[in-house]
Amino acid sequence: MGLLGWAVGKGSTPVDDWFQRANGGVLGWLLFFTDQRTTLVILVAALGLAAYRRRWLLLAVVAVSPVAAVWLSRLFKELFGRTKGGAVAYPSGHITLMVVVLGLALLVVGARLYAVVAVVWALLGMLGQSVTYHYFTDAVGGLLLGSAIVCSVFAVIGQNN
Repeated sequence: MGLLGWAVGKGSTPVDDWFQRANGGVLGWLLFFTDQRTTLVILVAALGLAAYRRRWLLLAVVAVSPVAAVWLSRLFKELFGRTKGGAVAYPSGHITLMVVVLGLALLVVGARLYAVVAVVWALLGMLGQSVTYHYFTDAVGGLLLGSAIVCSVFAVIGQNN
């Protein structure tokens, strides 16, 4: 994530410009996949299932990780200083949060079949952000940051099971 952030710098890239050509088009409805309300529903379901299964460490990690994801995303946004439309943009906090919540939900549910659904969900969310609020490379940065957080959570949970 860091290398990509420094490589793209402060402005858009040709890849970002290609995605931005669809700005304002029908692809904007894909923002549903990164909408905070949608993400909250998935998070509450994961919390509820972890509580139902009495997996207290998992419950705690599922509760704390999204907050950490938002905080880290904001920290890195300030560090990289890349802006779009007057707001800091890299890495995308929407994508970071979505990836973390999807990864946590997979950890709670424990079903491999849902991994395919989560990957498709994440890609659609990235596309929605890439044609609206963020550059494509911001979305990739959010994916990388969110994946790193989820991998850290998997490592913590795996060592304590």
